[in-house]
Amino acid sequence: MNHKHREEVFDAFRRWGHLQAQLDPLGQYLTPEPVPDLDYEGEDAEEARRCYCGTIAAEFMHIPYRERRQWIAERMESEAAKPDQKRILDLLLKADIFEQVIQSRYLGTKRFSLEGVTALIPFLDELLNRSAELGAEKAVMGMSHRGRLSVMVNTFGKSPADIFSKFEDVDPRSILGGGDVKYHVGATGVFRARDGKALALHLVSNPSHLEAVDPVVMGRARAKQARYGAEGVDRVLPIAIHGDAAFAGQGIWAETLNLSNVQGFSVGGSIHIIVNNLLGFTAEPEESNSSRYSSDIAKRLPIPIFHVNAEDPDAVVRVAALAAEYRYTFKSDVVIDLIGYRRHGHSEVDDPTITQPLRYAKIKDHPPLYEIYARKLGADVSARVKELQTEFAEAQRTATKMKKMPVLAVLPDYWSQFKGGKYQPEYEVETGLSAQEIGEITEALTKTPDGFHVHPKIQKLLEQRRKMGEGKLPFDYGMAEAVAIGSLLKAGVPVRLSGQDSQRGTFNQRHSVLIDVENEQSYLPLNHLTENQAKFEVYNSVLSEAAVLGYEYGYSRDYPEALVMWEAQFGDFANGAQIIIDQFISSGEDKWGLLAGVVVLLPHGYEGQGPEHSSARMERYLQLAAHDNMQICQPSTAAQYFHLLRRQALRKWRKPLIVFTPKSMLRHPDAVSPIEDLTRPHFQNVLPETKITDAKRLLICTGKIGHELRVEREKRKDSTTGIIFVEQLYPWPEAELETAIKAHPDAHEVIWVQEEPENMGALSFVMPRLKRLARDRQVLSIKRSAAASPATGSAKAHEMEQKTLIELALGPGLREKAGQR
Repeated sequence: MNHKHREEVFDAFRRWGHLQAQLDPLGQYLTPEPVPDLDYEGEDAEEARRCYCGTIAAEFMHIPYRERRQWIAERMESEAAKPDQKRILDLLLKADIFEQVIQSRYLGTKRFSLEGVTALIPFLDELLNRSAELGAEKAVMGMSHRGRLSVMVNTFGKSPADIFSKFEDVDPRSILGGGDVKYHVGATGVFRARDGKALALHLVSNPSHLEAVDPVVMGRARAKQARYGAEGVDRVLPIAIHGDAAFAGQGIWAETLNLSNVQGFSVGGSIHIIVNNLLGFTAEPEESNSSRYSSDIAKRLPIPIFHVNAEDPDAVVRVAALAAEYRYTFKSDVVIDLIGYRRHGHSEVDDPTITQPLRYAKIKDHPPLYEIYARKLGADVSARVKELQTEFAEAQRTATKMKKMPVLAVLPDYWSQFKGGKYQPEYEVETGLSAQEIGEITEALTKTPDGFHVHPKIQKLLEQRRKMGEGKLPFDYGMAEAVAIGSLLKAGVPVRLSGQDSQRGTFNQRHSVLIDVENEQSYLPLNHLTENQAKFEVYNSVLSEAAVLGYEYGYSRDYPEALVMWEAQFGDFANGAQIIIDQFISSGEDKWGLLAGVVVLLPHGYEGQGPEHSSARMERYLQLAAHDNMQICQPSTAAQYFHLLRRQALRKWRKPLIVFTPKSMLRHPDAVSPIEDLTRPHFQNVLPETKITDAKRLLICTGKIGHELRVEREKRKDSTTGIIFVEQLYPWPEAELETAIKAHPDAHEVIWVQEEPENMGALSFVMPRLKRLARDRQVLSIKRSAAASPATGSAKAHEMEQKTLIELALGPGLREKAGQR
């Protein structure tokens, strides 16, 4: 009976004890709540309160796995091991004195101080030590700005002088128009664990979009794990450090959290630390989240959440060890809510007494944590304080004399063979395959295991693909892509593709995974080409754009040898990933000197499917294009797509690739290619006019509209209008296009034709470049009228518009109808 009563008492505190825990160092927010279910008295209740209502609170009873709940309960209810308090104190001293020196030397300069949650430094110290003991060899860490500089110095071992040099802003000429602020740049370092083991650390560069770095961290961790093979999950530890308001409020974090146990995206558990100031910029907790804790979104997953008072360093270190052990035991995420305060304003420039006068009145008289902890230990730290002040002051003086910007991160060896910067002709590679090679790949692609029951429609598809590989039928995009990928796999290049419904393909064009109609077992022909081939991975992603694209960008950052692709279900769905495109893909090289080869596949084309299924917003990518930062292409034939994918993987010039892929043209006879086109040596940046040798006017276009113009030209038996396709819009193919235009000296009109409205598409990018190339020729444009929406929602209206567009392009009186641009 006593045991039953004890279990009843402890069960109540396991569930609700966190509501009465002592978590807020200032006692203003997160005050204990009355909980009738905890109204027990006696010895058992007192013991349960000590376990669950102290400075550590655990939320774990929502986990549906009994073994995991028991594991946590046993440790919460056990006596805590005594930590190395001398080490903890010294780490707190270093963290606080470092921040104080910056405050005194660079008053009013943004730095996003860690003061108020300096317990993060001993937390990371214990987390890394325990993880190293459990098998970690690398840690990939993402964090926003708060405390970032302190972590670089006190965890990554960066020189304080190097950090101070960022405040001195040395060598500004080296980063004119580029670079980034000091609390965004990445870093690498080595953590020496207490057992002597070296743990490689990588702090991922990130923008001010607070949680945007989260999926990038996970993708990078997954790639590093993949490089290790089967043991990668143990060897590579992902760590994400969040702010409280951002953890609760940023949608990309909710998307990333959902990737935790999804096939193709799991990293074997991540450690998530909320550096909780109980404040946003100026917003208080009730303005930032709808529930008691900013961490509550994490309860959607079966993972533990530990809240810990940041002014109990012993408790903080205990939770750090617990988190590492849980992650390695169950390969699960763990969330730690490290609850402290923010000593200064959001960015040290702000005056927080305006918005939180009572809280900051308390903070003004509140001693730094090292003083509180030293007093608890009875330690005199005055000499150590002076020593650290002198050390950091000397580092600051050293920084004032520096002439060159210090390097905080060293790239892994696997990046040594790849190039960035401006495109050079010597980077080009041959991408064609022989008919024999295509035939060998086709044979493996169209085979299925004995006893595998293929869907009748897919059986017919495989038969058609077999004929394509034999040269009896022209290649469509699906087969061209499959052969391109197969050829890369045979050459030892891994390929990874993810996106919503990408295994089959949104438009029923890919079928990279075959499904047995009797038992739903799957078979990937691309993984059965040769004995020593590289691995092909294709995943139907969660219904997310931002997190999944961020993940694939991250993966490409640590697997540059691989072809890594993300496919939008429809091109304009990439709107939901715009932060990743703007802040990482297009600007990562300029800001951080980091290359990436991620491929973004965006189905694009006006086919009467409405505003959300027509335009991949080509104009947005072209507006972001500068300094050869990425490639923007629209391959108009299956063979061109084939060569483009192979070029991306095989040449050593590593840039993101934006591909506008077709929808209706995927199997259209105007866009298919004979096998001979796959054997030619290169992707063509421009497809010149080849049927008409002496055109009197030239239509320049990209993508599907060009095929429609060619079809209509044939109907009209027009022998005077040439049509040139621009296959690569950026970097702009100046020389190739000039050659294509010069081949028609009697063409006095050069006309850009596009499906998109005047304020969209490539028009504003192309026109000034065309005018420069055309010289004394008339340059005009044909397009839809400027619009707020990309396309009409009426299929019939679309047909009328498209007919008018083509009529304007091929009909008489163009100058009067279209006007000069």
